[in-house]
Amino acid sequence: MTVQAARFLAGAIGNDVPTAEPAKSAVPLAPEQADVPPALAAKSALEVQSAPSPRLTADFKAAFGGHPAGVAIITANSATGPVGITASSVASVSAEPPLLAFSLAAQSGSAAALAVADTVVVHLLSTDDLDLARIFADSRSERFTESMPWTRLESGEPLLMHGGFALHCKILSRTPAGGSLLLAAEVLNIIAPASTGAPLVYHSRTFHVLGEDSILRG
Repeated sequence: MTVQAARFLAGAIGNDVPTAEPAKSAVPLAPEQADVPPALAAKSALEVQSAPSPRLTADFKAAFGGHPAGVAIITANSATGPVGITASSVASVSAEPPLLAFSLAAQSGSAAALAVADTVVVHLLSTDDLDLARIFADSRSERFTESMPWTRLESGEPLLMHGGFALHCKILSRTPAGGSLLLAAEVLNIIAPASTGAPLVYHSRTFHVLGEDSILRG
């Protein structure tokens, strides 16, 4: 486990700063239980100077609540088996070399396992993947069941058989930021679908479709 991941899992970051995960984009996950040794407690690498005012927090949530974002499922292999979460904090960072970033807000359960994974698979979802998005957004739902179409890459990571692109990534860095962990990753390989459907979008706490009818003309 890296020092940065340990700091994140310790849950000792001072202020409960709202992040893009619950406020803007990522579909919130129900809390899951995990025991973290108190000795791992440490301050955030990007610690804010003071606690935000309630008004600023509310305005931040309102601002990003109205900002649409694409939806992804991030999966990884863990000591206890395959794990995954629905998120919309995934962002392109660089094309040469291909880099992306995403954030994790939960400090337990699947998010905690992803925080210490060396490699992940980022699945960019289409509207055909709505059911998968809902399953991986709810920690109470069963994931990677026999009825769910998925397989493993040769390197062991779980790969969902879905309607969008899948990006096999190596984690490059982990940076605690407020109450979240910001991860940067290098894309090692991209698995393209036979055909691409309309992208799945998360906006104002619900899923939307982005298609031809949404194009502004003139």
